[in-house]
Amino acid sequence: MGSLPHIVEDCMGVLQLYSDGTVSRSDDINFPFPIAAYDSSVVFRDVLYDAAHGLHLRLFKPATSSRAKLPVLYFIHGGGFCVGSRSWPNSHNCCFRLALGLEALVVAPDYRLAPENRLPAAVEDGGRAIEWLRREADEWIDDRVDLERVFVMGDSSGGNIAHHLAVGFRSSVRVRGFILMAPFFGGVVRTKSEEGPPEDFLNLDALDRFWRLSLPVGEDRDHPLANPFGPRSMGLEGVDLGPIMVMVGGNEMLKDRVQNYAKTLAQLGNKIQYVEFEGKQHGFFTNCQDSQFGDEIVAIIKHFIIQNSL
Repeated sequence: MGSLPHIVEDCMGVLQLYSDGTVSRSDDINFPFPIAAYDSSVVFRDVLYDAAHGLHLRLFKPATSSRAKLPVLYFIHGGGFCVGSRSWPNSHNCCFRLALGLEALVVAPDYRLAPENRLPAAVEDGGRAIEWLRREADEWIDDRVDLERVFVMGDSSGGNIAHHLAVGFRSSVRVRGFILMAPFFGGVVRTKSEEGPPEDFLNLDALDRFWRLSLPVGEDRDHPLANPFGPRSMGLEGVDLGPIMVMVGGNEMLKDRVQNYAKTLAQLGNKIQYVEFEGKQHGFFTNCQDSQFGDEIVAIIKHFIIQNSL
């Protein structure tokens, strides 16, 4: 008689992988904060954008705006490619703040999660979500929305997705710029910041676990989807990535990789803006409860959008 399946990987209790390959997911995400009780200054609703995979996106727009036309900002959530959703409180609150502060239509797509759907599934879904903007008529995509001013922002694993869209996504939708917030990159050789003190909500074991669960089976952290400058990654010399703003917290375990990413792209001639927030850890914006600091980040993003809308 065989033994009963046992847990072999556990992601914060939200996702558990068993020895027989089955996956259990919990709706009890135990966030330290709820969806904020906002007023009616921003309206939102969900739309199915990929019927084949049952994927939805959430649209956020200001109820009123001084702008003649609203720019479009895609917000791709984080979660190590394994957890997360447009409807999680951190993502929802973040998008609400962005829509209000930027006076923009914010589009927050879900994507297929690992390990049930390993990379590159999430990147492919990100591309499909952007194509939806042109492909599907929606009552909210009206003459007040400027389809010539589309920007893509990603947090953590969402930032990784945004990078790969900048490198390989080509469509009828012109993306004016990319905002990578603490993009989740990896590599076999450890960086100094990875080997440093763990963060309050993140440690090296968690980073490694996300890669084990999300990369194609048998691959390591030097896979091109994890390490953009690894031994098997394509050279980016001569590739026009468009304007990119990279943000990271000064106390993040990912800081060295993010810093090297921005430095390398700048050396290759790309238009890069690097912003580091002293003393901040991973999730410095999406988990931010400090309204003043959150407003500062929104102001930086707004300036980037204005600069690259001309």
